[in-house]
Amino acid sequence: MRYPPPRPTIGQRSPRAAGRTADAGTARTNAGLLALRVVVGGLMAAHGLQKTTHWLGGEGLAGGAEEFRHDGFRGGRLTAVAAGLGQTGGGVLLGAGLLTPLGVAAVAGVMTVAVTVKVPHGPWVQNDGYEYPLVLILTAAVTGLAGPGDWSLDRLAGVKWPAYAGIVGCAAGVLGGLATRRALWRASPRYGEPEATSGP
Repeated sequence: MRYPPPRPTIGQRSPRAAGRTADAGTARTNAGLLALRVVVGGLMAAHGLQKTTHWLGGEGLAGGAEEFRHDGFRGGRLTAVAAGLGQTGGGVLLGAGLLTPLGVAAVAGVMTVAVTVKVPHGPWVQNDGYEYPLVLILTAAVTGLAGPGDWSLDRLAGVKWPAYAGIVGCAAGVLGGLATRRALWRASPRYGEPEATSGP
């Protein structure tokens, strides 16, 4: 019994049509990566500016320093400046797709510190939990693994990062965030003891 020959694929019938389909898929991927980078990077950069300036509803450096003191960190204004620069710089690099592993590391590092602060409240954001910073860490990790896409300054400069570079960047950021928490965390004063000051 003879079977009819298999039907030709789109590529066999029309290589040009197959090429158009592949190009459309690549364009969609690049558009998705661009949207992800710009939105997440832009929000990170804006949040960093809020910690050190009065832009975008921020309370300035004094307000940022007080926030960190309230969360149990030493360092005062210096801690607020470091966190603000990390968020702003990391957000700009991630959004632009420039030095992407470094941007991933900065975002993951700052958000890891945020997770450690919010862990006692549980995961849910309505209870001031850690779900939002955790999502940002995973977003940075995915961007590092996938790369910034063709519509990025890295690709414009001819740089194509291997997948491991983004993963190493994310891991370094998480470890750096945990180390920062350990170095700057101060235990709550015992009942009846005055709270130690932590900088100007």
